[in-house]
Amino acid sequence: MVYKGSQFYDDEQLLTKYLERRRWDENANDTIEKPVFMDLLGEVTDKDVLDLGCGTAGFGNELLDLGASSYTGIEGSKKMFELSKDIMTRNNGKVIHTAIEAWDFPASSYDMVVSRLVIHYINDIDALFDQVYNTLAQEGAFIFSVEHPVITSSYGTVKTEGLKQSWIVDQYFYTGPREQDWLGGKVIKYHRTIEDYFVGLQKAGFVIEGLRESKPQEKNFHNQETYHRRMKIPLFLFIKARKVLV
Repeated sequence: MVYKGSQFYDDEQLLTKYLERRRWDENANDTIEKPVFMDLLGEVTDKDVLDLGCGTAGFGNELLDLGASSYTGIEGSKKMFELSKDIMTRNNGKVIHTAIEAWDFPASSYDMVVSRLVIHYINDIDALFDQVYNTLAQEGAFIFSVEHPVITSSYGTVKTEGLKQSWIVDQYFYTGPREQDWLGGKVIKYHRTIEDYFVGLQKAGFVIEGLRESKPQEKNFHNQETYHRRMKIPLFLFIKARKVLV
């Protein structure tokens, strides 16, 4: 079976494998993705934050600890949503169980919209970027990470024994759905170029403030072999954009 988006995490075995991987002390999310994301995030004090694809909402607690005024998480996976009930217990935090594409984004309601490694599951990013722009207050920021296009264009590369050491970029400018074998399951992610993300944000009205490509920081690794392997290829793409006064 090939899953789409949040359906993947409603498979009990796949969810268990995912959560086990996240507990590894040198997982890519914590050693590479999170440090860059936090660099781009900036000040969250007194901000009303919307998190698209929030998972268990653990990041929501961190944002509230940093001084965010309120936190709203959107999560399509029922199993992730159930886990979030035990994690997000703050009075100024909540999680809504719905697909991102199905949610009715309220106008001018948030100071910041964040999304970590979720938008590559979304088919129509132009529509999503329009909705995010609409839901942000003036001068609001949109920060997101996705799998880097060199990764999404290399699905299907034959994996040799042991850890993968090489990636073949292919069909780069043929954008659209790609099938990935991951954690013993199959999931659809959408391959786009860096240009597609950049132009899509501009069309929605955003001004781009930052773009990063997940260069590892040696200080975040205990194992030098893991660090040098992560230096081979960018795993993630990050963009920060802002809704400016017109």
